[in-house]
Amino acid sequence: MPHKAGFVNIIGNPNVGKSTLMNAFVGEKLSIITSKAQTTRHRILGIVNGDDFQVIFSDTPGIIKPAYELQESMMGFVKSAFEDADVLVYLVEVGEQALKDEDFFKKITHSRIPVLLLINKIDLSHQEQLESQVAFWTKKVPNAEVIPISAREGFHVKEVFDRIIELLPESPPFYPKDQLTDKPERFFINETIREKILLHYKKEIPYSVEVDTDSFLEEDHIIRVRSVIMVERDTQKGIIIGHKGSALKRVGVEARKDLEQFFGKQIHLELYVKVNKNWRSNPNQLKRFGYNQ
Repeated sequence: MPHKAGFVNIIGNPNVGKSTLMNAFVGEKLSIITSKAQTTRHRILGIVNGDDFQVIFSDTPGIIKPAYELQESMMGFVKSAFEDADVLVYLVEVGEQALKDEDFFKKITHSRIPVLLLINKIDLSHQEQLESQVAFWTKKVPNAEVIPISAREGFHVKEVFDRIIELLPESPPFYPKDQLTDKPERFFINETIREKILLHYKKEIPYSVEVDTDSFLEEDHIIRVRSVIMVERDTQKGIIIGHKGSALKRVGVEARKDLEQFFGKQIHLELYVKVNKNWRSNPNQLKRFGYNQ
């Protein structure tokens, strides 16, 4: 049989379930998931291989109107998703009406590549509402195939995957067949720590944080990691650490458990907190953390 391969890029508003969907396709937790908007900051690839196919899924940040340099960079990742896609997955949730950026929406409706418009979270809807949503989106994006799904419950995920395989062009694989993602180990350590911060801290704190792993030493039965949590102000540093270090310890314990499951090895994790003023608006700092590239 001919071999198929291609890029399937997932876009949509914040919190519609893009990361949950990609993790469901890949079968691994590559993208962190929280209930907060802007959880995903980078474009993350998840690679699924079969004997006669390779699907490169791409999770992207939720589409927003940028307010500062970091968000501009995040939207740059979304724009790049339009440039190399062989199949575009536009994910919406039940009750949604439009993208937060009209320019992106026009790109979808004028796309020359196949578009799958997936209505997510149908486990939270009823039949009449779902039928109304399918009719609404079929009319609004006539160039798309509209498919109701539940990424969390796995409803119709396999059917969508099979349809994606049908739509992919014939091509040799782009990556080695045993490769799962394009990101290095340190990226997933940083993201796992950042996920715990998103879960346990409120207001502006999670959005002022970046994580940098400056030491990764892998031994036979243990990985020794040293990571630095960057914040923008001294007051944020105190909040991250908490009373007698209790808040930081909780982040470390939870992150370590997830990382041990991810790597299949014991993890020794050291966490530190450092003030890096206004890093979200500093082009040099953003480049250092993998943005603005």
